[in-house]
Amino acid sequence: MTYDGFTPAELAERLSAPRCLVLGQVTSTLDLVHALATEGAPAGTVVLADEQVAGRGQRGRAWLSPAGAGVWLGYLVRPDAAATGGVLALRVGLALVGALHDLGAAALLKWPNDVMLDGRKLAGVLCEGRSIPGDGGWVAVGIGLNVRGPLPAQVADRAATLEEAVPGATRTGVLERLVPRLHRLARDARLTAEERAAFERHDWLAGRMIREPVEGRVAGIDDDGALLVAHGTGWRRVISGSVVTA
Repeated sequence: MTYDGFTPAELAERLSAPRCLVLGQVTSTLDLVHALATEGAPAGTVVLADEQVAGRGQRGRAWLSPAGAGVWLGYLVRPDAAATGGVLALRVGLALVGALHDLGAAALLKWPNDVMLDGRKLAGVLCEGRSIPGDGGWVAVGIGLNVRGPLPAQVADRAATLEEAVPGATRTGVLERLVPRLHRLARDARLTAEERAAFERHDWLAGRMIREPVEGRVAGIDDDGALLVAHGTGWRRVISGSVVTA
């Protein structure tokens, strides 16, 4: 099977990936990454699907992934350190936003794992870790990015597509800018000052009032990837949850 005219071998070469698997329809690319990881697949393995029928989002939500409409990507990380969970998801988000800016889309990050365009959701990131006794384990990174419409009716009023900002955008154009960035993800357990500064430049929530998971005004993130929220005369530190603006 080809992906926008490219064979898996051609894509692997273009993306500098050790392996690239391309499938027409899958439950979720995350499922395939986990299966490949148990078989010993190397870090940097890429799984691409034309369609997901059971794509996963944050906190068990479904991610709608119509055929040919977006980048439905699974990526295998084998971390050396504890750079998993929130820190890794933020790093992946920064890589995705950087790739989109290269294409001309002024995308922003909404903590913890959403990418926004003109106030609507353009993409999402989900990281699922697995640990094996006697093994360092792995993290399956899932990225869902809406490239072209029409959007499913269920999300059309709150979702965006890349082609709105970048007419003629292609899935491979995104991948060529994104996947090399994923290969270079930092492995530190905490975010660096440079990464926090990059997040600050692209922080969709900065200064906004929120009512969930806590009430207050958003004031950035710390080096553990936690959301900092000003509340009364103090601060609250949020390590997980879905943000609802006030």
